Amino acid sequence: MALNLVKGIIFLSPTVLGILGNVTVFVNYVLLLGGTEMKSVQLILIHLAFTNIIILFAKGIPKTISAFGQGLFLHDTGCKIVVYLERVARGLSICTSSLLTVTQAVTMSPTDSMWRRLKLKSPRHMLSIFILFWILNSLISMNLPLSIISINSVNISQITKGDKYCYFLPEGWIIRWTFLLLMVLRDAVFLGIMGGSSGYLVFLLCRHHQRVLHLQSSKFLYKTPPEIRAAQSVLFLMLCFLVFYWADCAFSMSFSSSLNIDSVVLNIQEYVSLGYAMLSPFVLIHRDEQLGTCCHSQEDSKTHRNCFTDFFCN
Repeated sequence: MALNLVKGIIFLSPTVLGILGNVTVFVNYVLLLGGTEMKSVQLILIHLAFTNIIILFAKGIPKTISAFGQGLFLHDTGCKIVVYLERVARGLSICTSSLLTVTQAVTMSPTDSMWRRLKLKSPRHMLSIFILFWILNSLISMNLPLSIISINSVNISQITKGDKYCYFLPEGWIIRWTFLLLMVLRDAVFLGIMGGSSGYLVFLLCRHHQRVLHLQSSKFLYKTPPEIRAAQSVLFLMLCFLVFYWADCAFSMSFSSSLNIDSVVLNIQEYVSLGYAMLSPFVLIHRDEQLGTCCHSQEDSKTHRNCFTDFFCN
């Protein structure tokens, strides 16, 4: 009982904090859409926060309840919905994070750069991209509702160690490998795009750093523009994403080659899989706090803009 209580608290605290953080980011940008010019990065961050909320509700909350020792709380329909939403949201997180790096790279690129050709004429076109992401990830995960049932419907002897609340039925070889290859292909494509965009951002920041050194050596007063701070924050977000993504992959690969899985290690893997959804909103909120002083400098201006919005320029 004491062990279940400790595990439950370990999952509950960051899950609730992650949900609150993502809701804060989501509400902040939704409210700003009606009062300022719509920006592509704002829409992407709204979608990313919404995706993180789905992940935390679909995986973090059930995992917390299960960790408290209440494993028989979902029936077949509930399991299908929860696992399917979590898998779709995981794919959406990869796609949206990749889109964020591309958008920021396009925003920072010089006017005569070929990257500028990727700039959307209207942020509303971003909504079409989000719809495509939802369709893509929904199709890639469409096998899950057919292969997921509640542990209420399974012989207890079939359930492996760990805090389980849903059970994966064995699938046919063709179906299993087809959808696995689709998932791997999706991840490889969007991670490649993310890596290329991040590398280009690093190049732009290095070039900007050289220009700053020249200005400082010439005794010019220099202030870091908001788009540079935005690029730095996006790069930090992508670094966090890659750390949690590859850690999750490493755990999954080790589990696939091991017959005996320690429940503690399994819980660590589950925790890591939620890490990006929990941490990413606080990266944004922390950067907003760092820029909080700029709000006071604009008190006498005709228009009052949120510094959190100014941070991500497009």
